[in-house]
Amino acid sequence: MLILQRKTGESICIGDDIRITVTDTSGDKVKLAIEAPKCIPIAREELVEAAKNNKEAAAFSADALTNLTRVLKTVNIE
Repeated sequence: MLILQRKTGESICIGDDIRITVTDTSGDKVKLAIEAPKCIPIAREELVEAAKNNKEAAAFSADALTNLTRVLKTVNIE
């Protein structure tokens, strides 16, 4: 991990295609502007984690439904 200090208006570059600029600081918050190709997804970490958790929950629910269907097929309910 690389840790840098930047002032408002200063940037860092990642490769040739990504530039991150500090646009504002206020207390413990920092505003960043990110310039990157459209093919590179940019999202807040908490949203990425929430999406991952939702996918895992959906997969678990689908597996549970498949297992329940399998059990119900073996039980003759009339």
